[in-house]
Amino acid sequence: MTPIAPASTSNAWRSKLRRVRALVWKETHQIVRDPSSIALGVVLPLILILLFGYGLSLDVKNVPIAVVIEQPTPEAIELAAGFQLSSYFHPQMTRSMPPAQQLLLEHQVDGIVRIPADFTRHVIAGDAELQLIVHGGDANRARIIEGYVRGIVGVWAARQGVQGLASASAPVNIVERLWFNEANDSSYFLVPGLVVLVMTLIGALLTAMVMAREWERGTLEALLVTPVRSEEILLGKTLPYFLLGLIGFALCVLSAKFLFHVPLRGSLWVLLTASMLYVLVALGIGLLISSWVKNQLVASQLTLLVTFMPAFMLSGFLFDLRSMPTAVRLITYALPARYYVALLQSVFLAGNVWSVIVPNSLVLAAMAAALALASRAVMRKTLD
Repeated sequence: MTPIAPASTSNAWRSKLRRVRALVWKETHQIVRDPSSIALGVVLPLILILLFGYGLSLDVKNVPIAVVIEQPTPEAIELAAGFQLSSYFHPQMTRSMPPAQQLLLEHQVDGIVRIPADFTRHVIAGDAELQLIVHGGDANRARIIEGYVRGIVGVWAARQGVQGLASASAPVNIVERLWFNEANDSSYFLVPGLVVLVMTLIGALLTAMVMAREWERGTLEALLVTPVRSEEILLGKTLPYFLLGLIGFALCVLSAKFLFHVPLRGSLWVLLTASMLYVLVALGIGLLISSWVKNQLVASQLTLLVTFMPAFMLSGFLFDLRSMPTAVRLITYALPARYYVALLQSVFLAGNVWSVIVPNSLVLAAMAAALALASRAVMRKTLD
C-alpha cells in the first residue's frame, strides 16, 4: 500500500491542474469573444486614469478678470500691467464699470478690479483704495482669486515703495465684494451642481437599466413582433421616466430652496424648461445605450462612463473648465451636463441672463432631437 500512495497523489494533482487550466482557457476565450469585458477591464481604467490625471485640477490659472481703469495715469497703468503679466490672470481692460459688470453677469469673467479715477491722488496721500468684485458662485475659487489680487497689489505697492512713493508706508486698501454669493456659502455652488447629478442618474442610468433588462428577459423581443411601432415603444419607455425626472427635479429645487437656502433669482419656468430639455437628453442617452448593448451590466457601466462621470468631473460642477488642458476643455463641449450646469448656476444665482440661457438651451434642444432620432434608428434596425 505504501508505494501506491505517492502515485495516486501525483495523479490527483495533475487532474486538478488540467481542470484549472481548462477553466482558465475557457474564461480567457470568453473574454476574447466578449469585447465588453475588455472594455470594462482595460479601456475603462485607462479612461479613468486619463480623466483624473488631466481633467481634474485644483489649480486656478488664467482667471478671466476685468480690469477697469477709469483714468489711465502711470500708477494705474503700472498696476494693471501686473495683472497682464501674471500667469494667474487673463485680464480684459475696460474704461468703465458697465461693460465689466455685463461680463461678470454673463460669467465671462470671474471678477472685476476697479481702479478709480482719483487713484493716483490717493496713492500720493497714502489712502488709496481698489474695488474688487468677485463672482461668488464658487466660494473656494473666489477666495483664491482674492488672494491672487492681494498678491499682485502687494508686489506693486512694494515696487512703489522702492521708488520712494507714500504707498510703501500706506498699502493700497482693497474693498472686496462677492457677487451672487454674499455669504460666501459653498452650498450656493454645490447644490445646483448636485441637481445635474440627480437628473443624470434618473434620466440616463435608470432608463438604460430598464431597457437592458427588457432585452435580457426577452420581453422586448416579444413586444417587437406586435404591431406596435418602434417610436411608440420608445415613447412608452420615455414618458414614465420623464415624469419621474420632473419629480426628482421638484424635490431638488425644494431642497435647494428650503433646506440649503440657495436663492432662486431667475424664473422658475425658465429653470423648468431647461431641466425638461436636459431630462430628454439624459433619456435619449440611456435609450441609445441600452438599445445598442442589450446587457444590464455593460449598459450601466457605459452609462456611468458617458453621463455620470463627465457630469461630475467635466461639467464645471466641481472644477473650473478654464483651468483644464485645452484638449480636455474641447471635449467638454460635447457633454450636455456642461450646458445644464451653466443654466442652473445662472438661473439660481444671477437671474434670467438670456445671453447665457438661450444658447445653452438651444444646444440641449439640438442634442435631445439628435438622440431621439438616433434611438429610433437603432430600434428600427433591430426590428429589421
